Amino acid sequence: MDGAQQVRQGKRLAEALEGTEGYRPLSDSHPQENNVDAVHPGYGFLSERADFAQACQDAGVRFIGPSPEVVRKMGDKVEARAIAIAAGEYNGQARGGHAAPGEGLAGRGGRDSCPLQRFPHTSPPTGVPVVPGTDAPITSLHEAHEFSNTYGFPIIFKAAYGGGGRGMRVVHSYEELEENYTRAYSEALAAFGNGALFVEKFIEKPRHIEVQILGDQYGNILHLYERDCSIQRRHQKVVEIAPAAHLDPQLRTRLTSDSVKLAKQVGYENAGTVEFLVDRHGKHYFIEVNSRLQVEHTVTEEITDVDLVHAQIHVAEGRSLPDLGLRQENIRINGCAIQCRVTTEDPARSFQPDTGRIEVFRSGEGMGIRLDNASAFQGAIISPHYDSLLVKVIAHGKDHPTAATKMSRALAEFRVRGVKTNIPFLQNVLNNQQFLAGTVDTQFIDENPELFQLRPAQNRAQKLLHYLGHVMVNGPTTPIPVKASPSPTDPIVPAVPIGPPPAGFRDILLREGPEGFARAVRNHKGLLLMDTTFRDAHQSLLATRVRTHDLKKIAPYVAHNFSKLFSMENWGGATFDVAMRFLYECPWRRLQELRELIPNIPFQMLLRGANAVGYTNYPDNVVFKFCEVAKENGMDVFRVFDSLNYLPNMLLGMEAAGSAGGVVEAAISYTGDVSDPSRTKYSLQYYMGLAEELVRAGTHILCIKDMAGLLKPTACTMLVSSLRDRFPDLPLHIHTHDTSGAGVAAMLACAQAGADVVDVAADSMSGMTSQPSMGALVACTRGTPLDTEVPMERVFDYSEYWEGARGLYAAFDCTATMKSGNSDVYENEIPGGQYTNLHFQAHSMGLGSKFKEVKKAYVEANQMLGDLIKVTPSSKIVGDLAQFMVQNGLSRAEAEAQAEELSFPRSVVEFLQGYIGVPHGGFPEPFRSKVLKDLPRVEGRPGASLPPLDLQALEKELVDRHGEEVTPEDVLSAAMYPDVFAHFKDFTATFGPLDSLNTRLFLQGPRIAEEFEVELERGKTLHIKALAVSDLNRAGQRQVFFELNGQLRSILVKDTQAMKEMHFHPKALKDVKGQIGAPMPGKVIDIKVAAGARVTKGQPLCVLSAMKMETVVTSPMEGTVRKVHVTKDMTLEGDDLILEIE
Repeated sequence: MDGAQQVRQGKRLAEALEGTEGYRPLSDSHPQENNVDAVHPGYGFLSERADFAQACQDAGVRFIGPSPEVVRKMGDKVEARAIAIAAGEYNGQARGGHAAPGEGLAGRGGRDSCPLQRFPHTSPPTGVPVVPGTDAPITSLHEAHEFSNTYGFPIIFKAAYGGGGRGMRVVHSYEELEENYTRAYSEALAAFGNGALFVEKFIEKPRHIEVQILGDQYGNILHLYERDCSIQRRHQKVVEIAPAAHLDPQLRTRLTSDSVKLAKQVGYENAGTVEFLVDRHGKHYFIEVNSRLQVEHTVTEEITDVDLVHAQIHVAEGRSLPDLGLRQENIRINGCAIQCRVTTEDPARSFQPDTGRIEVFRSGEGMGIRLDNASAFQGAIISPHYDSLLVKVIAHGKDHPTAATKMSRALAEFRVRGVKTNIPFLQNVLNNQQFLAGTVDTQFIDENPELFQLRPAQNRAQKLLHYLGHVMVNGPTTPIPVKASPSPTDPIVPAVPIGPPPAGFRDILLREGPEGFARAVRNHKGLLLMDTTFRDAHQSLLATRVRTHDLKKIAPYVAHNFSKLFSMENWGGATFDVAMRFLYECPWRRLQELRELIPNIPFQMLLRGANAVGYTNYPDNVVFKFCEVAKENGMDVFRVFDSLNYLPNMLLGMEAAGSAGGVVEAAISYTGDVSDPSRTKYSLQYYMGLAEELVRAGTHILCIKDMAGLLKPTACTMLVSSLRDRFPDLPLHIHTHDTSGAGVAAMLACAQAGADVVDVAADSMSGMTSQPSMGALVACTRGTPLDTEVPMERVFDYSEYWEGARGLYAAFDCTATMKSGNSDVYENEIPGGQYTNLHFQAHSMGLGSKFKEVKKAYVEANQMLGDLIKVTPSSKIVGDLAQFMVQNGLSRAEAEAQAEELSFPRSVVEFLQGYIGVPHGGFPEPFRSKVLKDLPRVEGRPGASLPPLDLQALEKELVDRHGEEVTPEDVLSAAMYPDVFAHFKDFTATFGPLDSLNTRLFLQGPRIAEEFEVELERGKTLHIKALAVSDLNRAGQRQVFFELNGQLRSILVKDTQAMKEMHFHPKALKDVKGQIGAPMPGKVIDIKVAAGARVTKGQPLCVLSAMKMETVVTSPMEGTVRKVHVTKDMTLEGDDLILEIE
């Protein structure tokens, strides 16, 4: 019809009908010529319009429903009330003006105070009992005030010409009256073409019971018993039950007889529903007649075995109810039926409608389950302009609990992806004890907030498809330093024997504690090794990009074949934030999974003293809690260091690790050359003095941390032998990098001088800026008193795996720009990991040919800053200053001379302010004073002045943002890296468990026609095939097609490059407090404020309409409107920016 076409184009129903002069197009379409005998209006808005029924009659087409006159009378709620009052004889029950006890006239002066001329039905009536209300639609807000003055609050506005919850608002106070009147009128006008409202006394906590009636042309009327529709929100039914549980038989008789009485009063024909409220005392009140088939008619059909639609059609043909075998005495209740309306509404956001494309649809089925579908199919577009109903699910069982169990099972089998649904909420309803007991009322949802404790759907498969599609369209999600593809072959995992791994040093630690563990290390005959492959090696060679996926593959082999290791360094340092920032992994989950796979070897982490695993200072309680939780998750040895060897920072970290029950390994960061008498700042005496302080503080193990690989064999002998002589019972642990190529020789010298442990890496992950070769140390000590007892053949297999794994990370491999180590490290003293990063950065900034100048500038920058210990973050400070000097063409002399005018890197300024501690020998002057001028300076330990962080408040904040699945580990991640953690959580919420993808798929996605498997967990494997990527659509998206477990799946992916060239409405940024976004997709129907206006918290800002429901967007804060980004009648998507407040 033309009218329908106009509605589809966006006009209101009333406007469309006006444009067609009623329903003339119906006759113009010549229904008889098209063999159209009748029209069934369904249960949409047209089914309640008398003018549509009349148009059908005028066109010679039968309207399957009541006569136009009955539709008009019943559709006018005020007239329907009058008919109800007039129906039958007064039977002694409280009627009309008698509200439920405690409501209506009680306590307000009785009936004498009621203005009878305005509300005539409040005098003693006869017929069906009704709720006190106006006898005609009100015409002004003043009349609503008058009614509320008479009957008190609460009251309810109802649309006079329609139902379904549209135009219905409950008002509890005078302050709410005007806003709710306006909203109800607007909703009624939009939905029914007429904004007329009437007002009733609102009966609190009633049951909503409705009776199904059926009549014919011959005056036969019967009922098909009742339905309980009490479970509602916004006055819209959510779950319907037939029959009503625990309904008194006498009350059932009164309800059904009043319904039949009312139907006979108007000569009702065809199907209809008479609706009642039943108060807590068992008194019932008529509220309205729905002169149509109801959405929930299905439950009546299930318990009576009467096909209502079939009966409707035959009644319209002229057949009588007896002809159809329908007699009241034959209608019986058989069991119980429950209907759930599955809608595209998000219960977590106050049931706001969700829109979009259904990517996956799978329904639950089985015995006793009936499905009535609406627009539920894969590929369907859910629009904000239509009702949100997807499918009605009906369960039939012998009784209420049986039907509920069947329904719960069916809903659990549903899979709807692409749009939010209310299924999790419905599942909570079905599991609620009050529901199962059958004692619900209309306040059930409001009084059970636990219904909104929703268990989020995992949706893992679809999220992974979104990620793969995103990478296929937009490229890698993690920054790629060089253009190099991952190796096409996976690394070979060597065989692992069945059974538990052999005992290792961790068994000693668990049995004897940190002190006993340290004694066992010191008493061990031979050299012990710590393997850095799982952390520092790949940090130095592969930009810290190795994923947990590849670590887990080789972990069982390590547990079974390297049980003689002192420890494995696998956590802390840069791996913590990089895991979240670039790999989208939880670093805590990595620790937990590796601990499970390697139970016998101690784990070691890098703790940056008072900085924990961050780059700044944290409150002391954060550092202590971090160590406590790390220990609980499986960490054993805490290597505690400070980038400046600043003792107060180190002591805090040591205390935190020790109080957590960990092994404390205090690490002295090494620089300079103790074997060179001319290098006096960091002399042997300096290191010995610092060692004394650390031993006095209670360290279990002492470590020399040579980050740049500056320890020459002679220096090793001097330093280690001096430490061994001074501390004969203390285990000594030496860490170095092999940048110069002398790493193996240096570590052998340390071992011969008395070191107990040295650090190595798998052969294929060693050398250059990494640690010395494991195989070289094992071979060189074999058969000597320093024998490591590590089998060489196991080292070969281990190295072969890592050689293959390294190929997967070709885009991050330092060999892309650096082909060897360099002995000039003895001059520039650049730490191993930083040497790699600087090389990458120099090339990315176009300074690749000037890397020699960068290294020279690094030396000058170090001297400008006072010759620092160079470890993260102090090494970064020196590096930032060096690159600043190269970029600006500054020599040391020029930079120092212009220090007062130059804008130095932030890291340099904060160092000079004292934010990371006090360097040995103090700050460089006058350079410091020139740079800082009047900026504040930190005195003493930087973190000492920080107040404790309220971790409980932070947890609550995280739960509010990310849901209930927030762990103590998450809280600590957010405490140290708030922005990184927030992005990580949002990213993984969108793209799912990326750790289940192999590294090649993670980095570059699948090739077209490639087939692969993804194991989500044991026994759950996805079989995926990438099929095609479409051309760009007008929304800047590409459709990516997959085959998942044999079924076609497609997703829409925004092409980020293309969208830069297209205009789209801006989105509200969640982290920017003053940006107000659309809470749901919809149309702007009213704007309440303008730019420059002052607003208060809770003040209405604008009104959105979606799926015929209006939502008022209120201000979350007090402030001034800076800019309004929307206009009236604009259509918005979810989170589109509405306005900004400052």
